[in-house]
Amino acid sequence: MRLVALASARRADASMPGRWLDQREALCYPLQSLDRAAVSGARRMSSPQPDIVRLEFCSAFDMLDFVQVVGDHLCRRVGFDEDSMHWVSVAIRECVINAIKHGNRNDHHKLVRVEFISSTDPENGGLTVAVRDEGEGFEPEEVADPLAPENMLKSSGRGIFLIKNFMDDIQLRRIPEGGMEVRMVKKLAKAAL
Repeated sequence: MRLVALASARRADASMPGRWLDQREALCYPLQSLDRAAVSGARRMSSPQPDIVRLEFCSAFDMLDFVQVVGDHLCRRVGFDEDSMHWVSVAIRECVINAIKHGNRNDHHKLVRVEFISSTDPENGGLTVAVRDEGEGFEPEEVADPLAPENMLKSSGRGIFLIKNFMDDIQLRRIPEGGMEVRMVKKLAKAAL
């Protein structure tokens, strides 16, 4: 697995000139600023530039918990309430499961890529999550309607439906070099309503 944490904020530790933060510190800190309080009493970080975190891993369900930890951390950082954070987490898990199971067909040689873009801008802030697989892709309009009577009792087939209902925006597209990308957006302003 490769972890790339790109932060727009300064990456140098002010207490030790010349020392750069390692990836874990860059991913997890700082969690404080003078903005309004976020979930769990943490104070929200304010940055006019979005922060980007990219994950790349083989098609293994073992990675779901790690992806969720990163997503939850970024939701807290953006300032989502517990309810919004839960539904974003469900959408991310569904999307990653779909990428592993349906896109890459559990092939450990194929990769799943997840990109998180978070912004704490009070007007346009939120979280954008892009999940990409290396599968054959599909036509979104051909996905069966899970609310159709013949599909109501099926045990699967609701992932995209759930994602569309939990997120503010979702885009599905085929990647020219192969695979699918699902881009989901949860806006901070709408989450606060």
